[in-house]
Amino acid sequence: MGIDPGLTRCGLSICEGGRGRSVVPVAAGVVRTPADAELSERLLRLTVGAEEWIERYQPDVVAIERIFERSNVSTVMHTAHAVGVLVLAAARKNIPVHMYTPSEVKKAISGNGRADKSQMTIMVTRILGLAEAPKPADAADALALAICHCWRAPMLAREKEIEARRAAQLAKLEAAHEKARQVESRRLHPGGSGRKTGGVTA
Repeated sequence: MGIDPGLTRCGLSICEGGRGRSVVPVAAGVVRTPADAELSERLLRLTVGAEEWIERYQPDVVAIERIFERSNVSTVMHTAHAVGVLVLAAARKNIPVHMYTPSEVKKAISGNGRADKSQMTIMVTRILGLAEAPKPADAADALALAICHCWRAPMLAREKEIEARRAAQLAKLEAAHEKARQVESRRLHPGGSGRKTGGVTA
């Protein structure tokens, strides 16, 4: 599930990763909130909208845009609020969340980390084999996030597997060191087994 977070318009998408770089689009849309509504009401609408999609499509993972610095502090704060409730919606269903910066998504989709929206929309349309460009732009951005994760998922899985192997090897090495330490300790202190003589540990 790809999510392009926004307080006014939040793009949502569902894609299925296939073999290689094949990605199949399932759904794309937008959750909108009225600009004149209270912040709490707007965040509630986003939460409900995201939870409805999660309930309907049962995604395995959520890919969401990581907040990046903008000149408009107010926009950043609003987006941060939106990201918070969207991540929470996924967490409540025990769905893992992966975050990608805009440049990471652009690089993955177009090969250019500075691609503009029109270039990204063209590439998303081509990759998914759509008859026409997805609209609105927020839905196209959400699809781009989903594609990005589908392509990066195998690499992330390999990295996780390598990490797990390293952790297991480290634990095995530490256990061996501890066992060797205990053997050496018994050799140097053969009477240190805790035997008691006259109420005093010998």
